[in-house]
Amino acid sequence: MQTNPTHTSLVAVGDSFTEGMSDLLPDGSYRGWADLLAGRMAARTPGFRYANLAVRGKLIGQIVEEQVDVAAAMGADVITLVGGLNDTLRPKCDMGRVRGLLEEAVGKLAPSCKQLVLMRSPGRQGPVLERFRPRMEELFACVDELAERHGAVVVDLYGAPSLGDPRLWDVDRLHLTAEGHRRVAEAVWQTLGYAPEDTEWHTPMAATLPPGWAARRVADVRFARQHLLPWIGRRLTGRSSGDGRPPKRPELLPYEGPTA
Repeated sequence: MQTNPTHTSLVAVGDSFTEGMSDLLPDGSYRGWADLLAGRMAARTPGFRYANLAVRGKLIGQIVEEQVDVAAAMGADVITLVGGLNDTLRPKCDMGRVRGLLEEAVGKLAPSCKQLVLMRSPGRQGPVLERFRPRMEELFACVDELAERHGAVVVDLYGAPSLGDPRLWDVDRLHLTAEGHRRVAEAVWQTLGYAPEDTEWHTPMAATLPPGWAARRVADVRFARQHLLPWIGRRLTGRSSGDGRPPKRPELLPYEGPTA
């Protein structure tokens, strides 16, 4: 990997993680690690261009169908691809199909850019992670194998102790907070060969007193009412939170935005 490289463009492909949920801005839009990364890269390279094709709720098949060919045609220096995790959370998940679609995506994107970036996605500590850990690790093994075969780099967020901390996850327990996204941006930044700005992004946060029993129960009820039940409802009716939603930033254009 080149040290302190110069990249002129970035295209981000994926689902809600790459769209930036839950790094909420005052205007109601989401920022997220990809925007932060683009901001840093733009600060080093005048005229830097950025597109973000991610849409929340997308499965790997939808990412391949709707985003991959578009991203490949843009001819960007760097493409990031994160997908498949939504599939692993479905009760009926065909991991063979997921692997095949991910292989198709990587096979198209790797030759179309100077550097393809894949990720082992972070997982919030708790019972949900333990339930789906075997599928997630099967997905990540596929990511590692495809990266080696196609010359991509892998950002290991799953193995970072800090990103498993529930304090870095939003109340929906599915998406990182602003601080979580900042750490992901730093991880990708360093993986691309840039000089570290935070050498401790992966280390655990300082310990604090855990919330009491009553506070945890209130949080559980709030989570179930506001997030879990609507999520189950969408699964039962075959709907997605991203239905009808356009890509976050569909064109590869000069970027002016957050740099920290």
